Amino acid sequence: MGTRLKVAVIGGGSSYTPELIEGFITNYESFPVTEIALVDIDAGSHKLSIVGSLAQRMVEKSGLPIKVTLTMDRRAALTGAHFVSTQMRIGLLEARGWDETIPLKYGMIGQETTGAGGMMKALRTIPVLLDICKDMEELCPDAWLLNFTNPAGMVTEAIHKHSSIKSIGLCNSPIAAYKWLSGLYGVPVERISCEFAGLNHLHWISRITVDGESKLEELLGSRSGYTAANVPQSAWNESLIKSLGAIPSYYLKYFYLHREMLEEQQALAAKGESRAETVKRLEDELFEIYKNPELAEKPKQLEQRGGAYYSEAAVKLMKSLYNDTGDIQTLNVSNGDILDFLPEDACIEVNCIVTKDGPIPQQVETVPPAVKGLIHAVKTYEQLAIEAAVTGSRDTALLALTNHPLIDSVNAAERMLDEMLERNKAYLPQFFRS
Repeated sequence: MGTRLKVAVIGGGSSYTPELIEGFITNYESFPVTEIALVDIDAGSHKLSIVGSLAQRMVEKSGLPIKVTLTMDRRAALTGAHFVSTQMRIGLLEARGWDETIPLKYGMIGQETTGAGGMMKALRTIPVLLDICKDMEELCPDAWLLNFTNPAGMVTEAIHKHSSIKSIGLCNSPIAAYKWLSGLYGVPVERISCEFAGLNHLHWISRITVDGESKLEELLGSRSGYTAANVPQSAWNESLIKSLGAIPSYYLKYFYLHREMLEEQQALAAKGESRAETVKRLEDELFEIYKNPELAEKPKQLEQRGGAYYSEAAVKLMKSLYNDTGDIQTLNVSNGDILDFLPEDACIEVNCIVTKDGPIPQQVETVPPAVKGLIHAVKTYEQLAIEAAVTGSRDTALLALTNHPLIDSVNAAERMLDEMLERNKAYLPQFFRS
């Protein structure tokens, strides 16, 4: 790749950007970035100027020869890039608010990455990402696209199916699990090994060792579990965890504790609250902090966002691809023959060995038999939702919803879909062609 190393960050005005910049500064010796292009859309220009100025101050304080550019010109940002990272939210937090609140009116879970809300986010996001890939095919065809934009697994699968760009999906959940275990056992993450099996936001940890010694049994009997700021704290059912023989991702509470999670959401909605509004308050506070011209480091408050550690995962992956390290990371990649009950082109979330030519998914030793049906059902929904996003077919979108385990009535789903499509009309031109 030569000595010049350019990273383009799509959605550079995101509140997460300072964490990414911190990662580039900390890892400069092994991943010597010379240019970071932060790009955003006109609606995000105000945030880009604030967070971009902070990024420039952070780099200046580090004394490293890194150039940080701010631009609204995506093509200029992509030209000559070696790595492209995406952290976008099509429709901004307003659209997230719709994803979270409209399903509740129909008695269904409202969440931004799963169920009806997750599908709407996919429908808005996939065409935009595929458009970015078209630009990349022309301007930086050999670059790696690291996709953090949710729903990360579905977006990555869409790119694999409809673009020639090399893309890997990432999520902060696996790294959060390692942080949790590191805190629990008081050892650095390097001494911990976990096996993840499943899909993005639908995985189970089926092996946990510390210094080679299994800790899974004792953790299955514990009520503590790893969780995130954006998922309510309902306690797990101990009998379920023990009989599964694996630790579920916190997103699986929407499936295993459907009624309790729905009740929590409805109680919040009755008070006029939603996660989108909480995030907006956090973001407003962060950007006020970012404005301080004396600030030249990532503020602690950023860790209150649901995506804490995400940039740690991003920089680690870029560094491993660049240096051909062969270390193991948990990533969203094409299935091939890893999970034999899913299609080969399905995007799955599993451990991979990272090489300069890309991630090599590792065979999963244990997939609890009781979870295969749920993984298969959600993957069927995901593949239909991807097709709907690309074709703009309302019928396919409805079929996708009816395959989702969180949707309990096709008639209610149809009314809900009509309302959600109409509300998102500005972001879904593919559904409203004359």
